[in-house]
Amino acid sequence: MSSHFGPNPWIQQHWDWRASGNFVFGGAGSGLLLAAALALPLGPARGVSMALGLLLVALGLFSVLMKIGKPLRALHVFYNPRTSWMAREAWVAPPLFATAVYAFLRPSTQAEILFGAAALAYAWCQARILHAAKGIPAWREPRLIPFIVATALTEGASVAALVALAYGTPSRLVYGLVAAALLARAGAWFSYSVKIAPVLAGRARDALQAVTPVLLWFGTFGALALIAAASALPRAYAWPLVAAAAAAAVGTGWRAKHVLVTRAALNQGFSLPKVPVRGAR
Repeated sequence: MSSHFGPNPWIQQHWDWRASGNFVFGGAGSGLLLAAALALPLGPARGVSMALGLLLVALGLFSVLMKIGKPLRALHVFYNPRTSWMAREAWVAPPLFATAVYAFLRPSTQAEILFGAAALAYAWCQARILHAAKGIPAWREPRLIPFIVATALTEGASVAALVALAYGTPSRLVYGLVAAALLARAGAWFSYSVKIAPVLAGRARDALQAVTPVLLWFGTFGALALIAAASALPRAYAWPLVAAAAAAAVGTGWRAKHVLVTRAALNQGFSLPKVPVRGAR
């Protein structure tokens, strides 16, 4: 292990697949809501995307509830929003649902801005939850924040393109949003992985390094090629390509977040470079 780590570093075991489910589903849901606000016009595709986005966010919150030993204490998460990003995420969730429902029932430019901003705030809170864990090097690295936000938008835009195709031909704006999000996510991951690789060691570093080729080649360049081909084809031929691109983009994003939470989360331990001595000044 790295020499600056304390005695007996370990992979954290407290956040398992249920905790990662909050980032997996909640990130995709908030990204889908943001993509709907940015690129989908009024119509069935937008309505379905908003409903699916809210369902994914709810599923992510339910994943966290499953992890709590005493579910009746779940409301304690609302405590201390002044200091806790998890509490802030919980406080953002009700406005996210409320503004999305309001935008669906009373569509307007103001409503679009409100629920789009709430979706972005939710994804931002999720990124800051990980960054706030200072004892885990893979999480406290600031370059992780843009990756978490970018992968939320990538997953959401990919699903939005697929839903738009199911109800008609997606606009160039939707395809463009998917391509831009894919490139932004790839850049954020590359920047993060290069920075964090020298810090980690052992199983944590191996798990993180295994994500890179799959995320970049399959989840980015492969998905980009499929989206580019789909944009030039009629709807009947485009939907399998868009479905494959969405599966690649979403699947690799979910895998990356799951690995970050459960397998690359090396807790550095502690060290006492100066031990206090009783009576010393």
